[in-house]
Amino acid sequence: MKEFLTRTLFGAIYAGVVISSILIDACFFGVVFMIVTALAVKEYHNLVQSSLKQTASAMAASVLLFAFVFFSYLETSLANPLLFGYFVVMIIAMLQEVIRPNNQTISNWGHLCGSQLMIALPFSLMTAVLMHDKFLLLALFILVWANDSGAYLLGSITARRKNGNHKMCPTISPKKSWEGFAGGIILSVAAVCLFHKIGWVSSITLTVYPWLNSILLALVVSIFSTLGDLMESQMKRTLGVKDSGKFMPGHGGVLDRFDSLLLVTPVVFFLFVYLVNHP
Repeated sequence: MKEFLTRTLFGAIYAGVVISSILIDACFFGVVFMIVTALAVKEYHNLVQSSLKQTASAMAASVLLFAFVFFSYLETSLANPLLFGYFVVMIIAMLQEVIRPNNQTISNWGHLCGSQLMIALPFSLMTAVLMHDKFLLLALFILVWANDSGAYLLGSITARRKNGNHKMCPTISPKKSWEGFAGGIILSVAAVCLFHKIGWVSSITLTVYPWLNSILLALVVSIFSTLGDLMESQMKRTLGVKDSGKFMPGHGGVLDRFDSLLLVTPVVFFLFVYLVNHP
């Protein structure tokens, strides 16, 4: 009971911070998620046991990348120096492995670049989605939560059947099932239909095929949030850990909370923010 209350309390705090940061002000969002980005990158490098220097370099680079995307949309003169600083930090971090070569050089380079591609870049693109349409970004978060809830509910119900449910990837995530996946899609489609009715995600609904694009958004979120969750589960299973960290009591680390969005955000950014508005 205590664990359930702890999980519920911190889950509510997490949702409140996310929603308020999106709706209140872009700068507030930028500060909050710049910190979240750095913490997520730190978690990743802690998991793969990177050196303190490489971890610090990766965190600095992630902050510069996030700031570059943020200030690019504000159209200020800070954007170019931030991008230059990002590449300087990355080059120095990679050259450190050349100056002090060891048998982990290749894997260290891979972890450095991987943390930028899989974590820093998706978090940075959240800013791009926010600047384009803050309700679209809010919809992404809510749809991911709806997908998780629908998957849990239908997956739990069907697991009680005599023969249980049909496992999706038992070697990676034993609890995930195809029935749960269907439940996530159903609740996500229901949620996005509500968004359409109340006028959210105008960049999606104000198109030639508003209903079709809205449902496509739900399907994209359900599919790629599930894949993102499976990717992080595979990473943790490979490293032999249960949680990515202890940032949120009852929820694990930052990566545990944002794993689904790290794959969903780039897909939605390129599919809707770019393709729908540049036919």
